[in-house]
Amino acid sequence: MTTDFLLDAYDYPLPPALIAQAPVPNRCGSRLLVLDRSRNGGLEHRIFSELGRYLDRGDVLVLNDTRVVPSRLRGVKASGGKVELLVLEPCRSEALNAAAGHPCLIKASKPPRAGTRLILNGGVTARVEAPLGEGRYRVRFDDQRPLAALLDAVGEVPLPPYISRTGSDPAPVNDRDSYQTVYADHPGAVAAPTAGLHFTRQLLDQLERQGVELVRITLHVGYGTFAPIRCRDIRDHRMHAEAVEISAAAAAAVNAARRDGRRIVAVGTTAVRTLEWSASDSGTVTAGAGLCDHYIYPGYRFRVVDAMITNFHLPKSTLLLLVSALAGREAILAAYREAITRGYRFYSYGDAMLIR
Repeated sequence: MTTDFLLDAYDYPLPPALIAQAPVPNRCGSRLLVLDRSRNGGLEHRIFSELGRYLDRGDVLVLNDTRVVPSRLRGVKASGGKVELLVLEPCRSEALNAAAGHPCLIKASKPPRAGTRLILNGGVTARVEAPLGEGRYRVRFDDQRPLAALLDAVGEVPLPPYISRTGSDPAPVNDRDSYQTVYADHPGAVAAPTAGLHFTRQLLDQLERQGVELVRITLHVGYGTFAPIRCRDIRDHRMHAEAVEISAAAAAAVNAARRDGRRIVAVGTTAVRTLEWSASDSGTVTAGAGLCDHYIYPGYRFRVVDAMITNFHLPKSTLLLLVSALAGREAILAAYREAITRGYRFYSYGDAMLIR
């Protein structure tokens, strides 16, 4: 087995102090590490607001316009024990049978039993209907509102587990705003497509004036994005499926750019996976909706994407494998070592990287 297929080959040490716990005050004021594949992994250090110097007229910038749903609920069991719920499929809330309940991840000191009553945020009550395995349960909410309206009224933004704040933090963060891209239009995600968090409306306007074409697609990021790889050989991993949609206009714009020889620059791993999932062997993107379980790791032949903007990812994660597939494992790990040496901020609220 080659080293590229060994999970342990995608590990790296990260000082905990470099895990960003809050966003920078100005979204496009984050740092940007530019990795140039044409120069054998040559690196440049910039500010995200300088992105335009690396994009050309005619480039297509593909954005994931999913919107994070405040799908976390806290409360207690009727017996008094603390409980935390994460509604797992808010993008399908209207399609699911509310009478049967909604799939939720439940964290509690003791696993709840079927029939357990829950008292949650805002006085909302619920009942555990049945276990689904791996900490998941079907939960029925005693509320007449549609689930989307209920969550919007009383839910919390489901921040990743590595963001942990204390009462001594210097300033409060409005995660409902900060953990959302400025172009988020379609509610349904339980995690943000974080590469897009660096954009401001002003920067997007500037890029359009420069001649960069903006195209939007949708992938509703699911809880599975945090699922660890548990197999030694990365080829044995099975990717979680997430709801996606590509409009006819988006597919046409990408296909026209490819015919013209213009670059497709994906914003984030979710945009990369959506485009590659939808493409034929020849690279033609097809419009439509479905469930994307496209798994990209080193050895993959990219059919659509020429470059990407991304954040810095967890060790041994599917996201790290994807960027390694595009730039090469050794080049990515070398770039990460350089970023750590220079004090870049990592993960969701961290700094950005352009792979070109």
